Amino acid sequence: MHVVYPGSFDPLHNGHFDVIVRSSKLFDRVTVAVLENPSKRNQWLFTPEERVEIIRRAAAQARLENVQVDTFRGLLVDYMKRIGSRVIVKGLRAVSDYEYELQMAHLNRQFPPHAETLFIMAATRWSYVSSTMVKEIARYGGDVGKLVPQATLEALKARMQPER
Repeated sequence: MHVVYPGSFDPLHNGHFDVIVRSSKLFDRVTVAVLENPSKRNQWLFTPEERVEIIRRAAAQARLENVQVDTFRGLLVDYMKRIGSRVIVKGLRAVSDYEYELQMAHLNRQFPPHAETLFIMAATRWSYVSSTMVKEIARYGGDVGKLVPQATLEALKARMQPER
């Protein structure tokens, strides 16, 4: 089974990566699909291409051979038709995530390929981590080493270096 794990992943954190690792053990093929959202262009910390590279490096370091990374823009269901997948994987941290993701799952089923959404509960140790929090801590020079994969940590350190 080929599943798609969509998101912005700006940046990839251990909660995201845990869903990727667990999905790679459950499914034959996992495509991590990085959303290119033009309306958030000036809000990105990393470009979509940089996010793809970070995720590819993290997957390679973990030897996740059935994980591929791609970008998409527009509707997720259109992207899924193009790559031939009918299953979406989403991670859930809290009830607030569930309410939003449930709405999205119902909407995605209305359009071909009538995708099914499978929810993976966040591991307890990562249920409090969000990209927004990681970015905020990193901007103020805090140590996010326990919150992100090594590939993300290296990219954050390079991005957050003070100008000389």
